[in-house]
Amino acid sequence: MGAVPIIFESERHRIERIYVINLDRQADRWAEMSRELSQVSDSSRAALTKRAVRYPAVDARSFTQPPLEEEEVDPFYTLGDQLFVEPQPRALPDRLELDRPIRMSQPEIAVARSHIGVWRRIAAGEHEYALVLEDDVWFQRGFARHLDRAWAEMDGEGGETQRFDILYLSYKEVKHGAQKTFLSRSVFRPVRGLWYLSGYVLSRDGAAKLLSFLPCRGPVDLWINHQFGALDVQATKRSIISQRRDGGSTNSYSILPALTKIGVLDSEGESLFRIRPQERPVFAFGAEGSGLSSLAMALSMLGYRCCSDLRDLPATELEHLLAGRPDRVFDAYVNIGSLQAKAGTLGERYPRAKFIITTSQDGSSDVSTLDIVGGMSGLNVAVLPAEVANKWKVVCEHLRCPPPVCPFPEITDVDQRRLLDASVEPSPVAAGKDAKRDSSPWVVESRRGWRGISFVPAANLSTRIGTHVSFNDQLENLDTIRWFLRDDTFAGNLALFRPSNVELCAGIGAVLTVKRESLGVRGYSAASISSRDRFLFGRFEADLQATKVPGIVTGFFLHRDSPRQEIDVEIVGSRSDRLLVNVFYNPGGEGASFDYGYRGSPSCIELGFDASESAHRYAIEWGPGQIRWLVDEQLVHERANWDPTPIPQLPMTLHVNTWPSRSRELAGRLAGRRLPATAVVRSIAVEASLASS
Repeated sequence: MGAVPIIFESERHRIERIYVINLDRQADRWAEMSRELSQVSDSSRAALTKRAVRYPAVDARSFTQPPLEEEEVDPFYTLGDQLFVEPQPRALPDRLELDRPIRMSQPEIAVARSHIGVWRRIAAGEHEYALVLEDDVWFQRGFARHLDRAWAEMDGEGGETQRFDILYLSYKEVKHGAQKTFLSRSVFRPVRGLWYLSGYVLSRDGAAKLLSFLPCRGPVDLWINHQFGALDVQATKRSIISQRRDGGSTNSYSILPALTKIGVLDSEGESLFRIRPQERPVFAFGAEGSGLSSLAMALSMLGYRCCSDLRDLPATELEHLLAGRPDRVFDAYVNIGSLQAKAGTLGERYPRAKFIITTSQDGSSDVSTLDIVGGMSGLNVAVLPAEVANKWKVVCEHLRCPPPVCPFPEITDVDQRRLLDASVEPSPVAAGKDAKRDSSPWVVESRRGWRGISFVPAANLSTRIGTHVSFNDQLENLDTIRWFLRDDTFAGNLALFRPSNVELCAGIGAVLTVKRESLGVRGYSAASISSRDRFLFGRFEADLQATKVPGIVTGFFLHRDSPRQEIDVEIVGSRSDRLLVNVFYNPGGEGASFDYGYRGSPSCIELGFDASESAHRYAIEWGPGQIRWLVDEQLVHERANWDPTPIPQLPMTLHVNTWPSRSRELAGRLAGRRLPATAVVRSIAVEASLASS
């Protein structure tokens, strides 16, 4: 017998049944699968063949004619459905190709019906979880160990498994990687981008959900990606079940002719967000209130570096743009007042440029804009009406790229903002030493002389979108209306946050502790205090004393996910004489699944003192056009828009924590023998706007 995976036990929240999908005419494959299953045993030392049930697969050869749409399977899908799962920026579909129906092959229909039949058995059965296998797979070396580890990490602190609908054990990520969020060291949650459905654990609840989503539209592994948003889908860090290569596949792929036609199979380009879109530059003009700010955000979501809502461009950028120089900072320009009269010139300078004209819903202020269109004869122009239902379709077909998963952003238009006088001397503060930045459309590479874009905030952009709040909390007691203590973790954290690691003391404040502690999913425990409210712009200050233990991070920061945006103050124990300031930016509106970034855009500031020896006051001043960092009321760093990121524009929660980092690049090697480590937060002061719910 092989290794013993504890997840195959006769108890709730364990895998109790294995279904193997096998054609009647391929008994040899069933025999091979039986041998494969006999090599792995459960906790009672019984071979997994004891739990296996053969499910007779639907045979495509039994079809006398191409199947029509039915309750279970709709045999038609589109190239747009395919590009949702695997975006290909070098694929250049036109309007007809995006919507043109593609008929599933008969083997694809048979495979879909086979999986659906298994789902019906699981939904109607008594077992909480079942493993579903196609008959051409094999278990990779260490399968049992890897599955046990993943299952253990999904177990909560009390030993109760975190429920899921589907756990992928066998998959192939799309060419440039699936969009995902790591839940633990061995498990991630995919947004989309997993091919194959040859080995997966399905819960009874998950099976019922899948059945409720029918009919399956397209190949089953493609269709199921479209359901990820309504399911709890997880996957092991790497595929631990593989498909055999020693036998011919009985499947045929309906998408291949369509992909060959548009050149995807030969594409060596990277996927969306890893390189710039190919259709550039982009210029957009329109009437006031016609959705220009929403369009600018949409272009950012497509991977453009977009400058928007300004009366003028910075002088150097304008000079480079008009001269046709490739070293421009931006590749999309939306609602730039001074460029509108230069549209014809820009079209001549950039023959491949794309122009977009937005029109308002009532058309009352579109006359001047349409005059521009009249002067663009021969240029590549698309009109985007405010009332059109599918704006992504209009924009993406014009720019020849697939749309993202998220809805088209809906943002209140920002007035054209006036640049601050370039002759005004910047604040006399050191820029700080830039550390390695993320490579991203939303992070400007280091450029000599580039200090971002400073502007006067638009009159219609209020910095107080909700109730103004002001408080100074000494943290002698926990105000549970204002704060909560975290009991979770994240991928880069070696510890699990535990409320018991926060001690509130009169006259001292909050003492946050990191200590060695075996908790199953982590080998250390840590401490974090988080706000219940979300804030949009304001001043945030913590009076704190950091730890000096290498490998430990003391942080005070604003953060949000979907999209991920963050403004950081961090002190690492290996260099407690330095301040690390950072901004993470991803585009999109509320709920947009843009959570890219590993390093962000960090800068190191020499403090001139050891932050672990005594408490100091660290402040973040966050406005719509600028972020400032202060230490003991002294300005130590500031950033304007696009220096090097856009300023985060969505509500965020406030956090203070201390934790051991998995990244030695960030915090150095963890000095475990010097634990426990403590940081002290004497007070947190906030003067900001609460975000309206």
